Amino acid sequence: MAETEHKDDLHGYLTRARKALLWKLDGLSDYDVRRPLVPTGTNLLGVVKHVGSVAAGYFGECFGRPFPEPLPWFADDAEPNADLWAKTEESRDFIVRFYGRAWAHADATIEALPLDATANVSWWPEGKNTPTLHTLLVHMTAETFRHAGHADIVRELIDGSVGWRDGNSNLPDLDDRAWVKYHDRLEAVAQQFRKV
Repeated sequence: MAETEHKDDLHGYLTRARKALLWKLDGLSDYDVRRPLVPTGTNLLGVVKHVGSVAAGYFGECFGRPFPEPLPWFADDAEPNADLWAKTEESRDFIVRFYGRAWAHADATIEALPLDATANVSWWPEGKNTPTLHTLLVHMTAETFRHAGHADIVRELIDGSVGWRDGNSNLPDLDDRAWVKYHDRLEAVAQQFRKV
Protein backbone atom coordinates (compact mmCIF):
# COMPACT_ATOMS: atom_id res chain seq x y z
CA MET A 1 0.00 0.00 0.00
CA ALA A 2 1.39 3.40 -0.97
CA GLU A 3 2.01 6.11 1.61
CA THR A 4 -0.83 8.17 0.15
CA GLU A 5 -3.27 5.32 0.79
CA HIS A 6 -2.02 4.89 4.36
CA LYS A 7 -2.34 8.60 5.00
CA ASP A 8 -5.81 8.69 3.43
CA ASP A 9 -6.95 5.79 5.64
CA LEU A 10 -5.63 7.41 8.81
CA HIS A 11 -7.00 10.80 7.85
CA GLY A 12 -10.38 9.24 6.99
CA TYR A 13 -10.75 7.69 10.45
CA LEU A 14 -9.73 10.96 12.08
CA THR A 15 -12.28 12.86 9.99
CA ARG A 16 -15.06 10.45 11.01
CA ALA A 17 -14.13 10.93 14.67
CA ARG A 18 -14.21 14.72 14.30
CA LYS A 19 -17.65 14.63 12.69
CA ALA A 20 -19.01 12.20 15.30
CA LEU A 21 -17.97 14.56 18.08
CA LEU A 22 -19.38 17.68 16.47
CA TRP A 23 -22.67 15.90 15.69
CA LYS A 24 -23.31 15.54 19.44
CA LEU A 25 -24.17 19.27 19.59
CA ASP A 26 -26.95 19.04 16.99
CA GLY A 27 -30.44 19.93 18.17
CA LEU A 28 -29.45 20.94 21.70
CA SER A 29 -30.01 24.26 23.45
CA ASP A 30 -27.13 26.49 24.49
CA TYR A 31 -27.79 25.41 28.07
CA ASP A 32 -27.58 21.71 27.24
CA VAL A 33 -24.31 21.96 25.28
CA ARG A 34 -22.73 23.66 28.32
CA ARG A 35 -24.19 21.49 31.10
CA PRO A 36 -21.61 19.73 33.28
CA LEU A 37 -23.19 16.32 33.85
CA VAL A 38 -20.47 14.50 35.78
CA PRO A 39 -18.52 15.61 38.87
CA THR A 40 -15.45 16.51 36.80
CA GLY A 41 -17.50 18.96 34.72
CA THR A 42 -17.47 17.19 31.34
CA ASN A 43 -19.73 19.08 28.94
CA LEU A 44 -20.27 18.89 25.20
CA LEU A 45 -19.09 22.34 24.15
CA GLY A 46 -16.01 22.04 26.35
CA VAL A 47 -15.07 18.71 24.78
CA VAL A 48 -15.33 20.25 21.30
CA LYS A 49 -13.21 23.22 22.42
CA HIS A 50 -10.60 20.89 23.94
CA VAL A 51 -10.30 18.60 20.91
CA GLY A 52 -9.99 21.55 18.54
CA SER A 53 -7.31 23.05 20.80
CA VAL A 54 -5.29 19.87 21.01
CA ALA A 55 -5.47 19.42 17.23
CA ALA A 56 -4.21 22.99 16.77
CA GLY A 57 -1.20 22.13 18.92
CA TYR A 58 -0.28 18.69 17.64
CA PHE A 59 -0.71 19.51 13.95
CA GLY A 60 0.44 23.11 14.30
CA GLU A 61 3.16 24.15 16.72
CA CYS A 62 4.61 20.62 16.97
CA PHE A 63 5.41 20.66 13.25
CA GLY A 64 6.63 24.28 13.19
CA ARG A 65 3.33 25.35 11.62
CA PRO A 66 1.75 27.34 14.49
CA PHE A 67 -2.00 27.83 14.54
CA PRO A 68 -2.46 31.50 13.56
CA GLU A 69 -4.78 32.44 16.43
CA PRO A 70 -4.00 32.83 20.12
CA LEU A 71 -5.48 30.18 22.41
CA PRO A 72 -5.89 32.13 25.66
CA TRP A 73 -7.14 29.05 27.50
CA PHE A 74 -3.64 27.57 27.06
CA ALA A 75 -1.79 30.68 28.30
CA ASP A 76 0.53 30.28 31.28
CA ASP A 77 -1.84 32.31 33.46
CA ALA A 78 -5.02 30.50 32.35
CA GLU A 79 -6.97 28.69 35.01
CA PRO A 80 -6.82 24.88 35.05
CA ASN A 81 -9.17 23.20 32.57
CA ALA A 82 -9.89 26.48 30.76
CA ASP A 83 -9.90 24.50 27.51
CA LEU A 84 -12.64 22.16 28.78
CA TRP A 85 -15.56 24.59 29.06
CA ALA A 86 -16.89 27.63 27.22
CA LYS A 87 -16.97 30.99 28.97
CA THR A 88 -20.06 33.16 28.69
CA GLU A 89 -18.52 35.19 25.89
CA GLU A 90 -17.51 32.03 23.97
CA SER A 91 -20.70 31.21 22.08
CA ARG A 92 -21.49 27.86 20.55
CA ASP A 93 -20.92 29.41 17.13
CA PHE A 94 -17.53 30.74 18.27
CA ILE A 95 -16.43 27.29 19.51
CA VAL A 96 -17.76 25.43 16.46
CA ARG A 97 -16.09 27.88 14.06
CA PHE A 98 -12.84 27.63 16.04
CA TYR A 99 -13.08 23.82 15.85
CA GLY A 100 -13.48 24.04 12.08
CA ARG A 101 -10.51 26.39 11.69
CA ALA A 102 -8.32 24.21 13.93
CA TRP A 103 -9.13 21.15 11.86
CA ALA A 104 -8.63 22.98 8.57
CA HIS A 105 -5.18 23.98 9.83
CA ALA A 106 -4.51 20.37 10.87
CA ASP A 107 -5.67 19.11 7.48
CA ALA A 108 -3.23 21.46 5.74
CA THR A 109 -0.38 20.02 7.83
CA ILE A 110 -1.50 16.45 7.15
CA GLU A 111 -1.67 17.16 3.42
CA ALA A 112 1.68 18.96 3.29
CA LEU A 113 3.86 16.50 5.18
CA PRO A 114 4.89 12.88 4.64
CA LEU A 115 3.93 10.30 7.27
CA ASP A 116 7.53 10.11 8.48
CA ALA A 117 7.79 13.87 9.13
CA THR A 118 8.98 14.41 12.69
CA ALA A 119 7.24 16.63 15.22
CA ASN A 120 8.53 18.11 18.47
CA VAL A 121 5.99 17.60 21.28
CA SER A 122 7.56 19.58 24.12
CA TRP A 123 5.11 18.31 26.77
CA TRP A 124 5.88 14.63 26.08
CA PRO A 125 8.72 12.90 27.97
CA GLU A 126 12.27 13.16 26.68
CA GLY A 127 13.02 10.34 24.28
CA LYS A 128 9.38 10.07 23.21
CA ASN A 129 8.80 13.68 22.22
CA THR A 130 9.69 13.44 18.52
CA PRO A 131 6.84 11.39 17.05
CA THR A 132 6.11 11.17 13.35
CA LEU A 133 3.03 12.50 11.58
CA HIS A 134 1.90 8.87 11.38
CA THR A 135 2.09 8.53 15.18
CA LEU A 136 0.24 11.80 15.74
CA LEU A 137 -2.50 10.82 13.29
CA VAL A 138 -3.03 7.62 15.28
CA HIS A 139 -2.78 9.53 18.58
CA MET A 140 -5.31 12.20 17.56
CA THR A 141 -7.71 9.63 16.11
CA ALA A 142 -7.67 7.77 19.43
CA GLU A 143 -7.95 11.04 21.36
CA THR A 144 -10.86 12.29 19.26
CA PHE A 145 -12.79 9.02 19.45
CA ARG A 146 -12.13 8.90 23.20
CA HIS A 147 -13.71 12.31 23.61
CA ALA A 148 -16.52 11.43 21.21
CA GLY A 149 -17.27 8.57 23.61
CA HIS A 150 -17.43 11.05 26.49
CA ALA A 151 -19.77 13.18 24.40
CA ASP A 152 -21.89 10.11 23.62
CA ILE A 153 -22.52 9.49 27.32
CA VAL A 154 -23.13 13.17 28.11
CA ARG A 155 -25.59 13.45 25.21
CA GLU A 156 -27.44 10.34 26.38
CA LEU A 157 -27.72 11.86 29.86
CA ILE A 158 -29.16 15.06 28.36
CA ASP A 159 -31.86 13.70 26.06
CA GLY A 160 -31.39 9.98 25.53
CA SER A 161 -29.85 10.40 22.05
CA VAL A 162 -27.20 7.82 21.22
CA GLY A 163 -25.05 6.85 18.28
CA TRP A 164 -21.91 7.83 16.54
CA ARG A 165 -23.41 9.53 13.51
CA ASP A 166 -26.76 10.61 12.13
CA GLY A 167 -28.77 7.59 11.03
CA ASN A 168 -26.43 5.08 12.71
CA SER A 169 -26.80 4.57 16.44
CA ASN A 170 -24.64 1.44 16.22
CA LEU A 171 -27.04 -0.10 18.77
CA PRO A 172 -29.80 -2.72 18.49
CA ASP A 173 -33.13 -1.29 17.36
CA LEU A 174 -35.09 -1.53 20.64
CA ASP A 175 -38.04 0.55 21.81
CA ASP A 176 -37.99 2.44 25.12
CA ARG A 177 -39.68 -0.42 26.98
CA ALA A 178 -37.10 -2.92 25.76
CA TRP A 179 -34.23 -0.64 26.81
CA VAL A 180 -35.74 -0.29 30.31
CA LYS A 181 -36.04 -4.08 30.54
CA TYR A 182 -32.44 -4.48 29.35
CA HIS A 183 -31.19 -1.88 31.84
CA ASP A 184 -33.09 -3.53 34.69
CA ARG A 185 -31.64 -6.93 33.77
CA LEU A 186 -28.09 -5.55 33.88
CA GLU A 187 -28.82 -3.85 37.20
CA ALA A 188 -30.12 -7.15 38.63
CA VAL A 189 -26.90 -8.90 37.62
CA ALA A 190 -24.80 -6.07 39.08
CA GLN A 191 -26.75 -6.21 42.36
CA GLN A 192 -25.53 -9.77 42.88
CA PHE A 193 -22.02 -8.34 43.29
CA ARG A 194 -22.95 -5.51 45.63
CA LYS A 195 -21.23 -5.68 48.99
CA VAL A 196 -23.59 -5.66 51.92
